[in-house]
Amino acid sequence: MTSYESAIVLAKALDSKKGNEIKVLKTEGLTTLADYFVICTATSSTQVKAMSDACEEAMEKNGERVHHIEGHRDGTWLLLDFSNVIVHVFTDESRKFYDLERLWKDAEELDMAEILKPEA
Repeated sequence: MTSYESAIVLAKALDSKKGNEIKVLKTEGLTTLADYFVICTATSSTQVKAMSDACEEAMEKNGERVHHIEGHRDGTWLLLDFSNVIVHVFTDESRKFYDLERLWKDAEELDMAEILKPEA
């Protein structure tokens, strides 16, 4: 699976758990950390955990495993490292505090409108 395909699978997994403001940033060429960052907002620490589980399950179905997980003990943010794609799940307050979109403003934001369009 390519890093782009992984990013899409992960964005869809977050969307399946009602993630808010899902963004996929192409960081390839800007950093060696990952080719893509997938960023999402959760409404609670319970939702942060549910989204993490959904991402792990979706990637395992595609033969990929999470390389590393970091998170804040009270569930306000979580990072899942799938090597070429890093998923960041934040509560609203944490997302504003870390402001990754500003930090990675040079990254290309993928248009998720067609990929995550609501089911009819």
